[in-house]
Amino acid sequence: MSDLFQRVGRTAPPAPLSQIGLGGGPLGNFGSAISDEAAEATIERAWERGIRYFDTAPHYGLGLSERRLGAGLAGRKREDFVVSSKVGRLVVPAENPQEFDDDGFAVPGDLARRWDFSFSGVERSLDESLERLGLDFIDVLFVHDPDQAWPGAASEGLESLAALKADGRVKAVGVGTNSVVGLDVHIEAGAVDVIMLANRYSLLTEDAVASVLEPAEAAGVAVVAVGVFGTGLLASPRPRAGATLEYRAADADALARATAIADICEAHGVDLPTAAMAYPLLHPAVTAVALGMRSPEEVEQNVARATTEVPPALWTALAEAGLVPATLR
Repeated sequence: MSDLFQRVGRTAPPAPLSQIGLGGGPLGNFGSAISDEAAEATIERAWERGIRYFDTAPHYGLGLSERRLGAGLAGRKREDFVVSSKVGRLVVPAENPQEFDDDGFAVPGDLARRWDFSFSGVERSLDESLERLGLDFIDVLFVHDPDQAWPGAASEGLESLAALKADGRVKAVGVGTNSVVGLDVHIEAGAVDVIMLANRYSLLTEDAVASVLEPAEAAGVAVVAVGVFGTGLLASPRPRAGATLEYRAADADALARATAIADICEAHGVDLPTAAMAYPLLHPAVTAVALGMRSPEEVEQNVARATTEVPPALWTALAEAGLVPATLR
C-alpha cells in the first residue's frame, strides 16, 4: 500500500513530497469561505510543487470540496495522482433548510448529511463522488467517522466497500476516524488497506501507537496521519495562548508541552510546524501526512517544511526531555 502514495505515475516527485497530501476540508469552506478561484489556485500550486495525493469527502462542504477538486484535477493524467474520498454520509436535500450549514462549513444549508453505511448507501455515495470529481474510480475510499454514527457502522461500511473494491471502482479501502477504538480488529481481519487517523498520532498524542500503528505495521496496512498540527496548537513556530487542540482551546498543560517542544525545535534550527509534519513519518506504518490547505501561500509553506531536513539530534533531544518516546525509529 505504501507504493500507492510513494510512486504515483511516471511524474511522481521524489520523497518526501510523495508523503504529503493536500487535505480537502478547506476546499469545502471549512471554518470560512474561499472562492472557487482560490481553490483552483491552491490545487494548481500544489500540483506545481509536486503534491500528487489529494484527500476529500462528501462531508466537506456538502460536496463542494469534491467538485472543486475535480475541477482542479481535470485534464491531468489519471495515473499521475492519487485521490481518496469517503463514505458514510450521504448528501441529501435538507428537510428544514437553513441559511447556512451547521456543521462547520461556510456553505448554504439547503443540503444535509444522512448517515448510511449500507451497500446501497455506500454505492450511491461512491457514484455521486465520482460524478462530482469527474473520475472513473477512486484510489482510496474510507468509511468516514463510523465511531460517530453507531456501533457496527465500521464493519457494515467495510463490507460494503469490499464489494465495490472487487468491481474495480475503488482500488483500496479503509477507515477514516478520530478514534482508535476497534481499528486493530479490522486490521487483523484483513478488512482494511489504509487507515486515516485524525488527531491521534502527533507530537502531542501517542495513543495510537500500540492500538493502531503497531498492528498496521505488522499487517502491512498503510496509515495516513491527519491533524498533525493538533488543529492549531502546533501550526505556528511559537504556540499561542488561545490556540486550539482538537478543535477546543488548548489547556495550560498542552500549551506548556507545546512550548517546551518549540524551545527544543528552535535550538536545533527547526520550527515547530516542520517538526510536527515530520514526526509522524518517523513511524514505518505512516505512509503519508495530509494537510488542509486553503491558499497557494499555505501550499508553499507546507512544501518548504516538507523539504526541510530535520536533524536526528532534535528527536534525541525531545526524547531525553521526555517529550516524545525514546523508542523512535
